[in-house]
Amino acid sequence: MFSRNYKEKTIESVLFSVSALTVVILFLICLFLFRDSLLLFKATSLLDFLTGKFWYPTSVNRQFGLLPLFFGSLIVTAGAILFAVPLGIAAAIYISEIAPPKVTDALKPFIEILAGIPSVVFGFFGLVILVPAVQNIFNLPTGQTALTGSIMLGIMALPTIITISEDAISSVPSTIKQGSLALGATRWQTIYKVIVPAALSGISAAVMLGIGRAIGETMTLMMVTGNTAVIPSFPGGILDPVRTMTATIALEMGEVPQGSAHFHALFAVGSVLFIITFLINLIADMVKKRYRFKVD
Repeated sequence: MFSRNYKEKTIESVLFSVSALTVVILFLICLFLFRDSLLLFKATSLLDFLTGKFWYPTSVNRQFGLLPLFFGSLIVTAGAILFAVPLGIAAAIYISEIAPPKVTDALKPFIEILAGIPSVVFGFFGLVILVPAVQNIFNLPTGQTALTGSIMLGIMALPTIITISEDAISSVPSTIKQGSLALGATRWQTIYKVIVPAALSGISAAVMLGIGRAIGETMTLMMVTGNTAVIPSFPGGILDPVRTMTATIALEMGEVPQGSAHFHALFAVGSVLFIITFLINLIADMVKKRYRFKVD
């Protein structure tokens, strides 16, 4: 009995230490990120940074405006959501409720493999295949546009949305499905009126995590969006080159003098990105709890 209690205490201590270490690491990341970000505002006001319409970090009259980068990220992410969410949820429903077992067994490993492909491979595929296709279809000067980035981000977010949504749908108790069918509902009525609402918590979390995955992507967007730091128009801006926050940090951090205003501006962009991602994950957790299906 003493040995068993000792093992349990040891396991509890290890788990607590790992959890505490995770919190400490997150705190240190925040401290490091925000410390360098705040130094920017000695030379530039917070309002000018958040509402600035131009990103000219190397010109004589330096301007560190976040809006071109923010709206570039926003339009690309919004396009990715419109592409990936309907397709991902439909695929999850098909795999979980409609597909024969052999098809399901074949599709699941494929989706998992898709999730493991490096970002640079997606970027190379987009640059070689998708960019010329978009350029020819829409008769554009260049195919490196927000639309191209949205499609690629949508493809990259699909595995997250499909996998989590499929798990949520599969976890709906079979008694709920059987009860709906026993009451005379058709298979399709059971799916969209019973199963999907019951799995809404997991599906919502899948969508939010897919959005988080899209916002944080860097390499692919560097290769297919054109990297032009201008505020895109609406709705025609989807066919214009844009630059995202993540791509800006990746492109400029390697050449910026350490300790300069430009250096601190990139940290400020990273801080905004960190806050946005944190809020998305927080909302996903709230939505998951709010719409959690309960069986009495």
